[in-house]
Amino acid sequence: MKKILLTVVAALTLSFGASADEGMWLLPLLQKMNIKAMNELGCKLSAEDIYSVNNTSLKDAIVQFGGGCTGEIISDKGLLVTNHHCGYSSIQALSTPEHNYLEDGYWAMDNASELPVPGLSVKFLRQMKDVTKILEKDPTKKDALIKAAKEDFPGCEAFIENFYNDNVQYLIVYAVYKDVRFVGAPPACSGKFGGETDNWMWPRHTCDFSMFRVYAGKDNQPAEYSKDNVPYTPARSLKISLKGIKDGDYAMIMGYPGRTSRFNTEAQLKLTLESNAISIEARTLRQKLMWEAMEADPTVRLQYANKYASSANAWKKWIGMEKAFKKLDIIGRESQEEADFMAWVGKNHKRSEKYGSALGDIEKNVDGMRKPYLGMIRFTETLNRIEVLGFAGLFDKVYKAGKKNNKSDEEAINAAVEAVKAVYKDYYEPLDRVEAAALAELYNSKCDPWRRIDINVKNLFDSTAFTSAEKLEKLAAQGIEAVRKDPAMVLREEGIEMYRSLYKNYINYATELKKSSKTYTAGMLEWKKGQPSYPDANFTMRLTYGTVKAYEPKDGVLYKYYTTLDGVMEKKDNSNYEFRVPAKLEQVWKDKDFGDYAMPENGKVPACFLINCDITGGNSGSPVMDANGNLIGLAFDGNWESMSSDVMFEPDLQRCICVDIRYVLLLMDKVGGAGYPRNEMKFVK
Repeated sequence: MKKILLTVVAALTLSFGASADEGMWLLPLLQKMNIKAMNELGCKLSAEDIYSVNNTSLKDAIVQFGGGCTGEIISDKGLLVTNHHCGYSSIQALSTPEHNYLEDGYWAMDNASELPVPGLSVKFLRQMKDVTKILEKDPTKKDALIKAAKEDFPGCEAFIENFYNDNVQYLIVYAVYKDVRFVGAPPACSGKFGGETDNWMWPRHTCDFSMFRVYAGKDNQPAEYSKDNVPYTPARSLKISLKGIKDGDYAMIMGYPGRTSRFNTEAQLKLTLESNAISIEARTLRQKLMWEAMEADPTVRLQYANKYASSANAWKKWIGMEKAFKKLDIIGRESQEEADFMAWVGKNHKRSEKYGSALGDIEKNVDGMRKPYLGMIRFTETLNRIEVLGFAGLFDKVYKAGKKNNKSDEEAINAAVEAVKAVYKDYYEPLDRVEAAALAELYNSKCDPWRRIDINVKNLFDSTAFTSAEKLEKLAAQGIEAVRKDPAMVLREEGIEMYRSLYKNYINYATELKKSSKTYTAGMLEWKKGQPSYPDANFTMRLTYGTVKAYEPKDGVLYKYYTTLDGVMEKKDNSNYEFRVPAKLEQVWKDKDFGDYAMPENGKVPACFLINCDITGGNSGSPVMDANGNLIGLAFDGNWESMSSDVMFEPDLQRCICVDIRYVLLLMDKVGGAGYPRNEMKFVK
């Protein structure tokens, strides 16, 4: 394995000539791999301007937002902008039927009216350091490396992250700020304009943004929420460009892409499609029931807005993936690449010894794990979505954690009750009943006969205490044994036992698959030495670069690279929840009260635009920057024609959909009337 590692290091060192659009690049390697191509494409910055450990750089203005998105600092007072759909769950949690910030929008008019968001945090990257060689020589040094990093960066968190399927390791240091407050967002009809109909589609007209502020202790260091905290003073904030964009302009994105699988094999890709099909079927059923309940009752709409959006986003992506796999022959192309790889391996005895069995081992382990893995997915997408069973699970988790931390039985029970009580704000028991009956029927009709779980839904919901806070408090007062006899708790345990049996059959194959994937990836890197090389996304900060660019989705059709506010009015249908337009925005449009936010060439307000940069989930909210590192927009979506992009990049089709920063400012300023955040920003005109 040491010889394989050295080959990987050599391959990475010699990887030059990256294309201008493909790649989620590691920041410490920009000088070695990318900066020349970036400068040739139009970038005016140096690698040190973008990523530096010893000096301020662009990385200091970019954060991982809430663990699953990206945000950027746009003022010297910690003002942060991200996507509306990234702030969605936080905004929904702060909303009530009386103060529905999600539906109506909200703008703080001073610091005092900014709303604390419990549980929300942001991470600033402090350092990424390659420690592969150190750990290869002595794996026991992992803890020492982490300890030393924490000493070098007091108050920070440090981790070892794996790249290239465990062939490379980086030590990564983050500063985590836990006091984040809601500043404002447009109403949902603008922030989610087009809803699921337009999701993943172009042309797009969604003003997908929300704003928050990072707070710190008086020493500017991370601190838990306190009324005495002050706005964070960043090492770097982004300037905002009002110059506008044109086709061919340089553009780049920095952010935290989530997961890609570009080193996956044909066998793994086929399993992915099988898994997706199970999830699509279950979510189609559940989302239909949710939507019907949401349409019937505004309170239920608020309660289930985030649950529906979270489910539907992945659901639609998986549907698009299936179509793209067929249209673009992803499986066939992967099969051919593997055949070419094996032909290369077979020409050299040493390569055959190192890599010759990797693909066969992967296929064998995928075949072995298929049945239990798909069983786990089916359980997760059906029975595990019954909310009362989830509440029982939450109670059990918090109770056991309390006992582990030496709390008394009474203290542990009380903590568990309080944890579950918090979720009832967004719970509608009649909907859970309907969903439970439908999901249980779907599960039992599809699973192996010996894995069926009988559920009498009426009896379950009539007798469990987990349908309301009042019932749960009464039951908990009788002690933990009484809680454990609750029908929801009993049924959950039956389901978990079934899941554990599947997991036991799955894990050995999965462990061996990880080993063979590591070997295969090392072989691929050696085979493609001298070609662009970047690891799969894993929620670590990356940079991708390219240009503003239109595309042709099919013969005879050309999509422009931008849309305008005129298109919002063309799509307007106030009888359709997804295409409503706020009256004030329509009035601004009619009056042409656009201020600095109109395009000088035609007087229209830009809405969204396209770039050919390489993104995936987790990049939502990422800054789209010009050649000088100024903010020109926010990345918020990919396009329908390239839904297979997590597996293969498609240069002719793949586009990142971005909201123009001028549209963001129009909604904030002219519609929201929020002048005070604008006064903090620095503009380039």
